[in-house]
Amino acid sequence: MTLHPDLNLPAPESLDQSTPEEIAAGLNGPQGTGLSGTLGERLGIRYVSASRDRVVARMPVEGNRQPAGRLHGGASLSLAEELASVGSWLNLDPRKQVAVGVDLNGTHVRGVTGGEVTGEATLVYRGRSVMVWSIEIRDEKGRTTSLMRCTCNVVNVG
Repeated sequence: MTLHPDLNLPAPESLDQSTPEEIAAGLNGPQGTGLSGTLGERLGIRYVSASRDRVVARMPVEGNRQPAGRLHGGASLSLAEELASVGSWLNLDPRKQVAVGVDLNGTHVRGVTGGEVTGEATLVYRGRSVMVWSIEIRDEKGRTTSLMRCTCNVVNVG
């Protein structure tokens, strides 16, 4: 398993010397528009802040609506899983291990019809082989739109 060639994760030994905003910039790809060919790029996900225990990104509603005109629940779930996976990678040495989402559940509590949403993932449990994240998605007024939990398994790559 190899990570996207444009993914710019700091080496584990230098992660603590980078600000959360610098790490986020590396996750947004060389042009800052996402990693080419990924679902995150297609959904318009842009990282704002990233650290070992918290990852924040924004996603536009436009282009991610369901037929009734609201933000598609699948887009919200995709945002949540991406935040949890990336956050998990920041807790690993990606030269040796990566993390993949294996369980995701969510509850959509408020519809969104425009603007953008912000997802915030917080590390709840960090083990050797599994990590669990709590994710909250909010609209532009700061109101909760979805609550999720994502479990990621750690996979050895080397």
